[in-house]
Amino acid sequence: MKLVEVLGTGCAKCVKTAESIERVASELGVDVKVVKETDPARIMEYQVMSTPGVAVDGKVVHSGSIPHREQIVSWLQG
Repeated sequence: MKLVEVLGTGCAKCVKTAESIERVASELGVDVKVVKETDPARIMEYQVMSTPGVAVDGKVVHSGSIPHREQIVSWLQG
């Protein structure tokens, strides 16, 4: 199971990012746990300055925009 953290304050883009990741994972049959991390201190630990940010298994893979489907697929299958 992959742990995917969506880093952000809960804005619309952050919510959409989490929903997109959950949808793509379901379509691919990949077992993921999506966590919405809203604590500013925790987000800063990842050094993410622009949200939404995405961390997969503890590694930041994206920040600053809603990721495209192709990016999500590569994270989940990688």
